[in-house]
This record gives sequence, C-alpha cells and structure tokens, in this order.
Amino acid sequence: MTETGPAEGMSDTNEQDAAKGRLSLGRGRLELGKTVDAGSVRQSFSHGRSKIVQVEVVKKRVLPAATPLPRPPAAPGAAAPLPQAAGRAPAQASAAPAQTQAPTQPATAAPRGPAAAAPRSPAARQAAPPRPGPGAPRQLTAEERAARTRALEEQLREQRRREAEAQSISVLSAAEEARKRAEEEARRRAEEEARARAEEEARRRAEEEARRREEAESKARAEQVEARRRADAAAERAEARGRAAAPAALRPAAAPAVETTLRLRDSREEDDDGRPARRAGGSAGAPKRPVLAAVKRGLVDRLGRAGKLNVAAVLTDEDERVRSLASYRRQRERERRQADAERLRSGEVKVVREVVIPEAITVQDLANRMAVRGADVIKTLMRLGVMATITQSIDADTAELVVTELGHRPKRVSESDVELGLEGATDEESALKPRPPVVTVMGHVDHGKTSLLDALRQTDVAAGEAGGITQHIGAYQVTLPSGAKITFIDTPGHEAFTALRARGASVTDIVVLVVAADDGVMPQTVEAIRHAKAAGAPIVVAINKIDKPGARPERVRTELLAHEVVVEAMGGDTIDVEVSALKRINLDKLEEAILLQAELLDLKANPDRAAEGTVIESRLDRGRGPVATVLVQKGTLRQGDIVVAGAEWGRVRAMLDDRGRQVKEAPPSMPVEILGLSAVPAAGEPFVVLQEEGRAREISEFRQRKLREKIAAGQTAARGTLDQMLARIQAGEQKEVAVLVKADVQGSAEAIAATVLKLGNDEVKVRVLHSAVGQITESDVQLAKASNAVIVAFNVRATAQARDLAQRDGVDIRYYSIIYDVATDIENLVKGKLAPKEREKFLGYAEIRRVFEITKVGKVAGCMVTEGVVKRGAGVRLLRDGVVIHTGELSQLKRFKDDVREVARGFECGMAFANWQDIREGDVIECFETETVPA
Repeated sequence: MTETGPAEGMSDTNEQDAAKGRLSLGRGRLELGKTVDAGSVRQSFSHGRSKIVQVEVVKKRVLPAATPLPRPPAAPGAAAPLPQAAGRAPAQASAAPAQTQAPTQPATAAPRGPAAAAPRSPAARQAAPPRPGPGAPRQLTAEERAARTRALEEQLREQRRREAEAQSISVLSAAEEARKRAEEEARRRAEEEARARAEEEARRRAEEEARRREEAESKARAEQVEARRRADAAAERAEARGRAAAPAALRPAAAPAVETTLRLRDSREEDDDGRPARRAGGSAGAPKRPVLAAVKRGLVDRLGRAGKLNVAAVLTDEDERVRSLASYRRQRERERRQADAERLRSGEVKVVREVVIPEAITVQDLANRMAVRGADVIKTLMRLGVMATITQSIDADTAELVVTELGHRPKRVSESDVELGLEGATDEESALKPRPPVVTVMGHVDHGKTSLLDALRQTDVAAGEAGGITQHIGAYQVTLPSGAKITFIDTPGHEAFTALRARGASVTDIVVLVVAADDGVMPQTVEAIRHAKAAGAPIVVAINKIDKPGARPERVRTELLAHEVVVEAMGGDTIDVEVSALKRINLDKLEEAILLQAELLDLKANPDRAAEGTVIESRLDRGRGPVATVLVQKGTLRQGDIVVAGAEWGRVRAMLDDRGRQVKEAPPSMPVEILGLSAVPAAGEPFVVLQEEGRAREISEFRQRKLREKIAAGQTAARGTLDQMLARIQAGEQKEVAVLVKADVQGSAEAIAATVLKLGNDEVKVRVLHSAVGQITESDVQLAKASNAVIVAFNVRATAQARDLAQRDGVDIRYYSIIYDVATDIENLVKGKLAPKEREKFLGYAEIRRVFEITKVGKVAGCMVTEGVVKRGAGVRLLRDGVVIHTGELSQLKRFKDDVREVARGFECGMAFANWQDIREGDVIECFETETVPA
C-alpha cells in the first residue's frame, strides 16, 4: 500500500505540485514519493504590510511490520549509484522518498512445485544469479536509478531556491522595517520639536500678557490714588460748606446735587473695564474729620460693609454705579474734536498746508492740494488778472502766487527731481581698490587697430568685418601671462564714426594711438588726438606695420610734432612703441607700456557699491531682445540688478563677457553684455543700478517724455517760422530726400544718419525720418510709403511680411554692409533731385560793317561772320568797345534777300535785333545758345 499525498491543510496548488513530483510505476512496481511537502503562506499585519513565508511538512517514513527477507547481493553494475546516493548530506537523505510499494504477503512463504523442494549444491547456488523470492522487493534497473537520482537532485535544487527566496524576503522585510522605524523616529522628533516651539511661544505670550496686565494694574492704581485725592479735596470743601450752613445741609434737596457732581466708588466695586479693585478696604474707624450731624440710620451698616467713608455715602443712601474717569476723558476728547471740526467749518481756524507745485498744474489739482473749492481758486486767479477754467493748466509761478494768496506754504518742485541722488555718494579712500585700466585704441582707417587688438587677444575680429574695416565699437578684456588685466575698446577709423570715437575717448583711461609706419599721420589720426586731449587721457603711440618695406617710423614721429605730440625719442613724455600686428613684434613691450602708464595713474574703484557705468554699444537681437554692451566703472554689476540705462530700464536677466560666456557679476573696468532691458538704449548713455523698481520706471518715463519733447521741438524747428514757410512757398516747394535708417547697432545708425545729413544743400534737403536698430518691419515700410522715403538697411534684413508689403507698395529698400556705399547712393539721390542747369554754348562772332535803314523794319546790320557760326533764333549780345550793351535774340537772319538758318565763318549776312535799334558800325555781335545739362 502506498503512502498518502501531502499533509492535510495544504492548498490545491501544493497537491498538484506533490502529484507532479511523485514518480509512480503502477501497482506492484516501484513508486518514488516525497517525504517533504513545501508551500507558501502569505501573512498580513495590522499596519498594512504582508509577508510570504515558506512552509515545509515533513512526513515520517512508514516501513512494513513484517520481517523482510535477507537482501541478496546486488549486481555489480547496479551497486555503483547506491553509495553515491547514500553518501549525501543528512538533509538530502531525509528528503529522499521511500519505496512506495511494500510486500503484502508473509516473507516466509513456502515454495511451490518440485523444483522448489530440490536442494542445490553450493557451487550451483554460487553460479546461478540471485533471484528474489516471491515476497521480496524488485531490484531497480539502471534507468530507474538514474531517474531517482535526477528526481533527488531536482528536489534539492528546488529546496535551495526556496530557501534563497525566503532569505531575500526576510532581508527585504528587515530593511523595510528599519526604514519605517527611522521614519517614525523622525516624525516623533519633529512633533516633539514643534511641541517645544509651541510651548516656548505660549510661555513668551503668557509673560508678555502678564507684563501688560501688570502695567495696566499699576496705571489703574495710580488713577485710583489720583481720584481718591480729588475726592478728599471735594469732601473738605463739602465739610466747609456744611459747617457754614448745617441746617441747609440736612435738606433732602441738597443730597442729589452733591451726588451728581462727585461720588467715589467702593473699593470692592469693579472698574470700568470689569476687573475687581485690587486695593483692600481700610479699617472701619471714624474719619479724621467730623461728618455732618444728620447721619441716617443705615450709614453705620454701610460703613461697616464698605470699610471706608465717602461723601456719597454721607449725602445719599443710593448705591448705583456711576461712569468711570476713563469714560469721562473719552467724552471730553470727543467733544473737543467736535468743537475743532465746527470751528474749521465756520472758518474760525485756518489750516496752513504745504502745497507741492510742479512745473505745470491744473486749477482742479491745485484746489485739491489746498483742500479748497475750485471756485475760490478761480476767483483768486481773476483777482490776479488770469482767466482760467477748472481744467486749464497754469504755470508754476502763477500757482505759487495763488497758494500764497490763500495763506498756504508753496513748495516748488521740478520733474527732474526724480533724478536727484541717482548717482551714489563719493567713495571713501579706504574703500577704493585697484582696477584694470581701460584702453581705447584709436587711429585712422586701415592703420591696423583691430588687427593689433586681435593679436593681443589672439582672435580674429577683423575677418568678420565687411570690407575689412571696423564699423562697430567693441570692448574686450585681455588677461596677460602675469595675471594683470587690460580692458580694450576698439573704435572705427572711418570719418563717419566720429561719435563712436568721442564715446570711446570719454570712458577711457589711456588712449593707444595707432599710426601706420608707411602711411603717417592722417585726418582721423588728428581727430583721435583731439578726442584724447579733450578727454584728458594720456596717449601711448603704437607705430604699426614696421615689417613693411616702406615703413618709416621716424617720419611718423616727426609728423606728430605738428600736433603737439612729442614722443620720448624726441625729448617728450609720450611713450611710443614700434609694433607689428601681423608678425606679432613688440606686443609685450606695448603691454608693458600700458601697464606702466596705468601704474602712474593709480587707477582705483570701489567694488562694494551699486554699479555705475556707460553703455558702449547696443543692438536688437532677434532671439534675445535688446542687448547692451556696458562698461562697469564703479561698483559691481550682478545678475538680477535693476538697471536704468538712458531712457530704458530693466532687470538684468543674463550677462555675457566678450567671449560669450555667462558671468554672474562684473567688477569695475569689465565690459559685459546685459539682457533684460525694456528697449534698446542709446549708445553713450550712463547706466546706474537702483534698489526700487518703481523709481526706475519713473525715471525711465521722465526721460522718454523729455526725449519725445526734444524730437517734437526739432521737427518744429525744421519747419521754420511762418515767414520762412511763406518764402519757400513763393520760391517754390523745397525738394527733399527722405531716408529711414535701420542698422544692426546703435553706433552705426548714428553714423549713417550723420553722414546722410551732410549731403543736403540749399536746394535739396536730406531728412532722416527714423533711425533705429533691428530688422525692417511692416511699420517701417508703411512710414516710408507715407513719406515717399528710401529705407537704408545696414547689416539688417526685412521680415517676410515687410518685404512683401514693400514690393506691393513700391517702397525702395536698399541693403548695405559698407558705409562708403551708403554715402555714395544718398549723394546720387540728392543730385537726382536737383533741377537741371542751363549752360551757355558759344557759337561765334560777327562784326557790323554797315547799318541799313529799312522802312517798317528798322535798322538792319550788315555783318561779316568772323568766328564760328551765327544761327537764327540763337541768343546774341551786342558788344561795343568790349562792353555788353544789349542781350537779346535775333529777329531776322538773311543772306542777300533770302532767310537762312545759319551763316558760317567768312560769309556776309544781314541781322536785325528784336526790340533793339541802337546799333552802330564797328559793334561786335556775340552769338550763343543755351543748353540744359543735369545738375
């Protein structure tokens, strides 16, 4: 009989697993079963966590009760796997399944048949193979033993796997439990800290409340002492009146009068705010002074209850509560305020106010500031001879007279007062620290300024400039191998960029004057010298291009003497260095000269203050918005600061150095690009950092308003006076060329506007409608169309919508990258607007040989053409002794009796003048014609 399956209580899944793990050979055959059943149980805990636990059920092996027959020796081939299975670990041996097929008959059954009864010899028994008896178990074959071994190994692997899973689950459970304990400990600690803070806050509030209560009680005690003193004085006066008229004091009518004037409260009565009196009652003895003779019977009882005697107890037997002293004080204060307001309404008291008067103010606003009626202000103005309505504006002087007339104090203010205190205070000497020098590179165009700066910075800026010339102002900072820093400002050399050179000279410490050794001193070199002298900056002369064959440095030094620049080689104090930007010759000497000059200047600044500086250049970037290149001169500029630059303001969103790297702060003498301004500021404007956003917006609005007024005044002045307008109307409308300028940076826009304005003349005027930075938009095209203007685009392009609109409306957009081309094209436009000129063309001379008188015709001159040709209808001048006496036209030209068109040299002809008869023999006739040529 086989053993039963898994233990009772296992799940269906475990039963299926057990059935799969049992190897059965059928009834009467060997059957392999498991003695260990494994399963899993999920445990649930109260805090929501669950755990899977592996459960094993070990069954006891049951052997048959009958005595087994002695086991015959095993075959040699089958004895090999048994020791291997028997030599395993105890755990494996305990898990091995027992034989499921047991013998069902007794082991000593008698043999059947005669063959069984025949005895065998020992040799025969030894030679014959062992055969099991009828009841003995069957020996396993090799395949069965191999299957049994595989089943044992598979069960062992399964058991190890389950043990590993159980161990990992226990480790995870322990980690989860530790984490929850840590969270619980942190939460408990936070609750304890919060409870401690709450207790500390409650204790502090209780102490504060006790202190306030103690102060209130001390104040109440002081008031009680004062009231008691006043009551004693009133009692003394009442006693004096009682002694003077004792019979009258006993009349009932006298009691209410005294009670309504003064009555002290009992010490056990409550205060006006509900708190009981803290002062204990006094003794019940008699008062120091004698009381009135007529004392009622209940007085003694009340005296014993109250503990002290007062006037109210003597004069009346009523115990109702009366108003407290604080209530009386509040009522008196209320009555006083009402009386003051009544006096103000009646005009008995005049309130003098300080009235702030701006540059212009309306009558209504002025009345509101003085708190008077608008009609009163209008009456005052009429007395002063000014007729104004309530909405009209009056000037500051008139408003001041009105304020003084109405008895107030005027205070004059100006709109520009918003800029007071904009610049910081003067720095103390102890707060100043050394700063890098600011060096401006100046000189004539194409003398190598940008190439020299590129060699110092080891970059190539000149290659990116159109036409090979610098047309933008740039600011860079160079760090030398020694660690010293120098800030360079590169300025254009073209004559149109005068404003940029002046701007660079105004913010510089040292001017490096670059002069080409093969070209000498040029006009822009002289202009740079003037700018440097106007700024008071020392000059360092850099004689460039010494590597060229035609270089003559001595010529440069000699030409500089004419402009009061004496170099050290000539006995002066100006440092000069011969350099070559292309070959990088003597660049270190130039840096040493700059640092030496900076050391002599002793440049210092305070970095621990609000930043101040100058806008070097500005532009409108399509992706980043308004971008301004600024040079910090004082303080430190930080990201997030509120900046006012000219008429614009904003918060610094980002800062970039000269190589495009983001920086968080900029110390003194460092050039940076800032983003975040409301619009593109004007180049050359100062910038400051403010603490308040409201003040920055107010200053920006004031400056923008002033700028609009200035532009409007310039347009009005351009139109001229009425007489000038009438004169232009009589002489004919003045012609003009309207130009709208859009450039990539503010400095280029200024230079182009200044260049085109110089091209105008008396007959044709050049007018710049608008000058700004950024790409061309639809509004620019519409403005140009309304004014019939030409759009000059310098290094910018039009948007797709603006380009389509310009093509549809016929607006001319001209793109440029070199300023030379701009000047040439605008000059041609101006010339095209000029009226064509009339020029005289000489034809010939004719000498009058004889004068004929013809009836009805007049005088006719017989002439000989001596030079050139004479044409009919041409202009003539009559010359007598070399003096022009008449200019007119020929009315007739005849040869013999025939009219001819012209007469050549050497032929005779007859000529008659239109409306002129004073001709004589010997006069000379000059013949000419007028032709029209373009201006």
